[in-house]
Amino acid sequence: MAHRVSVVGEVLVDLLWKAGAGEVVPAPGGSPANVAIGLGRLGRPATLVTSWGDDPPGALVAGHLRRAGVPVRRAPGGGRTMLALAYLDAAGSATYDFLAAWDPTGLDVPGDTAILHTGSLAIVVEPGASRVLELCRDLRARPGRAVAIDLNVRPAVQPDPAAYRDACLRFVEVADVVKASDEDLRLLFPGLEAGEAARELLSCGPRLAVVTLGPGGAFAVTADAEVRVPAPAVDVRDTVGAGDAFQAALLDALAAGSPAGDGTDRLPLPAGPGDLARVLTRCVTAAALTCARVGADPPTAAELEDALSAGTGSANA
Repeated sequence: MAHRVSVVGEVLVDLLWKAGAGEVVPAPGGSPANVAIGLGRLGRPATLVTSWGDDPPGALVAGHLRRAGVPVRRAPGGGRTMLALAYLDAAGSATYDFLAAWDPTGLDVPGDTAILHTGSLAIVVEPGASRVLELCRDLRARPGRAVAIDLNVRPAVQPDPAAYRDACLRFVEVADVVKASDEDLRLLFPGLEAGEAARELLSCGPRLAVVTLGPGGAFAVTADAEVRVPAPAVDVRDTVGAGDAFQAALLDALAAGSPAGDGTDRLPLPAGPGDLARVLTRCVTAAALTCARVGADPPTAAELEDALSAGTGSANA
């Protein structure tokens, strides 16, 4: 049986403003939506649980999800659709500002959910964040289920670093797996090296912490191991959606070993540094393929396998 990943979080419309451009281009997305699409392209059963408003941006989002073929559970409470202004520099890197709205009610996931993933604005913006936290707690309490978090820090929605860190850590405490970028960790744990910050996250309860390093690759830490892999070299078009493609590949790998409610109460992790390195290599390769395209356009399973077979990535434990 192919184990399902349910993704809970916001959908939004990115208003893309490229350096030197005279026009802003609307693009539907949002980190959770991108992750759900990425999972679908990898052949993983995935359901997106989200909310949006009955407004023009909401219509754009609805059409986008319909075309992507993502199974969606639309929760009530979307008075208006979230907007993000994404400033793209000459190198394609994005910085964001948000018109945040996250007030879903009646959040629920399919009964065959093996892993629940959330993160980004959905774990910070209230009142929805507290409702998502309760959903995570409820699902993790069930035998054979697991929770994964991508912190994906966006200071524009909460400029107080201490408050943002507190909001994130309450989710980390109920997670089996946590992922963050090195930039996220610098914002949450100023003064700590990325490895130290990852260990700090691990001490809160998760069994696996994964840190992305942009062009530097990624590393992961468990209670008894640390593994680092390099990033494949690609011609970067932009970095939009790269972290989400990484997360989709990570969730897909974890779900492949998930017990999905068979009575086991622990999510199987990759067995040993070698297997963990192979998983990370798959993840950084998915991110690299996305960087080589415009916008959040994650690879299919076939594209990812072709890139891995061609030696696009390599692993060092």
